[in-house]
Amino acid sequence: MSAADLPPDVPPSPARRRLIATSASLALGAAWPAAGAPAPASLPPPPAGYPAAYPDLIARAIQEGAVNVHASTDENIARPLIAAFEARYPGLRVRYRDLNTIELDRGFLADAARPASPDHADVLWSTAMDLQIKLVNDGHALRYLSPERAGLPGWAVWRDEAWGTTFEPAVIVCNRRHFAGMAMPKSRSGLARILQDNAQRWRGRVVTYDVEQSGVGYLLAQQDARMGDEFWYLAQALGRAGVRLSASTADMVERIASGELVAGYNLLGSYALSLMERGADIEVIAPADYTLVMSRVALIQRRAPHPHAARLWLDFLLSREGQALLARSASRLYTIRTDTQSQHNAIALAERLGYAFKPISVGPGLLAAQDALRKRAFLARWRDAMRA
Repeated sequence: MSAADLPPDVPPSPARRRLIATSASLALGAAWPAAGAPAPASLPPPPAGYPAAYPDLIARAIQEGAVNVHASTDENIARPLIAAFEARYPGLRVRYRDLNTIELDRGFLADAARPASPDHADVLWSTAMDLQIKLVNDGHALRYLSPERAGLPGWAVWRDEAWGTTFEPAVIVCNRRHFAGMAMPKSRSGLARILQDNAQRWRGRVVTYDVEQSGVGYLLAQQDARMGDEFWYLAQALGRAGVRLSASTADMVERIASGELVAGYNLLGSYALSLMERGADIEVIAPADYTLVMSRVALIQRRAPHPHAARLWLDFLLSREGQALLARSASRLYTIRTDTQSQHNAIALAERLGYAFKPISVGPGLLAAQDALRKRAFLARWRDAMRA
């Protein structure tokens, strides 16, 4: 894919703006009780171009007082986003819970089986794209026609219930000192060969996701397996090297940077690139055979205890301002929007990766990975490879 394949930065026409406003007003009205008194003049104004009904949404959200965001994004990355949101909407507090993808999904399903509570999640925001899509498919998400919809690529939204928010490559990360005098691996087969040549010397010093404990790790491994048998060749090489397994990208990257570990496979590039920019002695490699690009997917849960505040949060997360904050975060997340001024956006990443660029679309194609029989067979083969 090239930059030309991505949505251009073209403002919607006046007719399109009216259509967006009308559609959003109808969608919001269908979800709300009958409108009450006009919103007080002291309320913060809606962003330019938003629907005429949006001040009422703001008033109801502030009356709710909080939004519960359960996310797999580290809180230190989300903190500037939270601070800007709370500054824009005084009196509205973000209760943010930083969870592992599996904990996030299992915790939500446990809560869904209980009576509604004000402590339950309003918004789920996770790197485990397939788990999020399964929640949508199983009827757990609230449909919402966000005013920001027109600024997003079509493949990043499914049924107005699942929303891609970032654009992040899965990469190989190597400690440069351990590779002194050696060529860096440029592909999966190249990494497999190097691991085989150094299996004893590097035993227990290579890392990847624990696909049974990490939702994003399972997602990426499943997508790898769909691309061909080369992944299983690499998986066996990882097993023979005594690969370590982890559920935390930040932990893996930091241990590679310190020299404790030699290399890591299928790590989220955003964490690694930001650490490299700050001077870490690591090499971040987008595999030349293909580079998977995933997105953190957000959804509003159907029984959200603060549904209006949840809509406000989602809109802010998808807005130019919210996306720019993500791009400036500690992890330099590539944004899903292409109309921000940041160099960390979808167009820049597509141009950098060229033909290796393989984005994972937000949609029903991800459901296959959660088929129970397929998942059981995949995990059995994975365990065998790890024992190689």
